[in-house]
Amino acid sequence: MVVERLKQLDGVLYAFEITPGIKDQLREIERQIRATLGIEVKNTGVEECLKKNHIVCIIKDKRFRPPPEPTIYLVADDGTILGQEVLEKDRSKFQCSDHVIFLSDDFVVFTDRRPKPGCKEYFLMPPVRFPEVEVIDGVKNVVSCSPSPLGDLLIRKVHGVTDDPRLASVLIGFDVENDVT
Repeated sequence: MVVERLKQLDGVLYAFEITPGIKDQLREIERQIRATLGIEVKNTGVEECLKKNHIVCIIKDKRFRPPPEPTIYLVADDGTILGQEVLEKDRSKFQCSDHVIFLSDDFVVFTDRRPKPGCKEYFLMPPVRFPEVEVIDGVKNVVSCSPSPLGDLLIRKVHGVTDDPRLASVLIGFDVENDVT
C-alpha cells in the first residue's frame, strides 16, 4: 500500500521495500561515515529509520517536492546549532539576517552562536517528516532520511538502478498499527 502510494508521487522514479539483509548492510555502512576534514556525521535519520518495522526506499529526481524541514545541521556537542540547510521557502528570512553567513546557496552558519570551549562539531542529519506516508490509514511513527552516498550506492546496485548524480534516494521508515514489536 505504501509503495504503491509513493510510486504515484511526482518525481518518484522507483519505490521498493528494503529487505532485512540490506537494512543490516546499511546500518554498517552508516556507522563508518565521516565528512570531509574529519568532521563526524551523525545520521540520526538513518538510525531512526532502521529501527522501524518497515522501510521503503524511493529514488527521486528534481521534480520531487523539497523536504518539509532542514535535512542537515552543523551542531556542537553541547547542543548549539552552528549552521543549517536553508530551504527555498526560508531563504529570504536568512538573507535578511545580520547573523548568518551563506557557505553555499543552501547552507548558513550562524555568526552569533558559539559553542562552549572544547566542544567538537558534527554534521547532524535528523529524521524528517514524510507527510504523504503519515496520512495513510494504519501507518504510524513515520520518519525519512537520506542515506550516505555509500548507502545510496548499495541500494541502487542491489535494485539495478543506474548511479546517476541527478537522482537521489530517500528512506522512509514506519510501523503499522498491527505490528508486533
